[in-house]
Amino acid sequence: MTRLREWQAQGDWFQYQDHRLFFLDQGEGDTLLLIHGFPSASWDWHKLLPELSQRYRVVLMDLLGFGFSSKPHPHDYHIADQAQILEALLAHLGIQHCHLLAHDYGDTVAQELLARDPQRYLSCTFLNGGLFADAHRPLMIQKVLASPLGPLLAPFLGQRRFSASLRRIWGSHPLEDGEINTLWRLLSHNNGQRVIPSLLHYMAERRQFSERWSRPLTHPPCPMMLIDGTQDPISGRSLVQAYRERVPEPRIETLDGVGHYPQLEAPQQVLQHYLAFRNRIQTKESE
Repeated sequence: MTRLREWQAQGDWFQYQDHRLFFLDQGEGDTLLLIHGFPSASWDWHKLLPELSQRYRVVLMDLLGFGFSSKPHPHDYHIADQAQILEALLAHLGIQHCHLLAHDYGDTVAQELLARDPQRYLSCTFLNGGLFADAHRPLMIQKVLASPLGPLLAPFLGQRRFSASLRRIWGSHPLEDGEINTLWRLLSHNNGQRVIPSLLHYMAERRQFSERWSRPLTHPPCPMMLIDGTQDPISGRSLVQAYRERVPEPRIETLDGVGHYPQLEAPQQVLQHYLAFRNRIQTKESE
């Protein structure tokens, strides 16, 4: 497990308006943009990064309000703004086209990226997340924190409750105390608990922009795949079923015994499926 100090030492900073964003840019070749989920950060990808960066140029960022990046408060957090910041980062790095690999909240950001500029993205792989609003099953704690009570309760969210919520969505692979501690430190960095209710506005946005964000799935502009941990109560089997029913010629890889965080719980399986997917794309392009 990569320690936070080591992780931060690998990264750099990108200034967007009044905000300071933490990002990493490693490797060479076709660019792969990794987009993390809620409520964690780009560290979620640390088990995949060494091997991915041997094959591709890998770019990943702590989204606004997450991890080491700025966490403005009060602030209205919107998925479209997160997508715009990522577009600005790609422009800053001189990247015209890239592949996408996203998880959870990052799935929705990827859907917005595909909706606004479908020709820019060469492929997209989704891990567990709320791709379809009606197939998403948020935890009760998420519903409460997203409600008007959220700003009152968020300051009292501690590591113990956070740990209990994580264990509910984890699969059969043991959740190590070190992983919990790291994820908690990323969330609570710079008083991050206070922005959680504002970040959770994305659940309402998924319903509001359901048609916009579903269209890149029902009319794919590029090769797509879903890798899903089916033991996830939030976006496990319910997502697999919806994806299979609504996406034309769906590519799906299911991970039994794996929960909401496939990239942390079963990184080698995720890598195996992802690299096979990219190899199929390359083979098809060369025919």
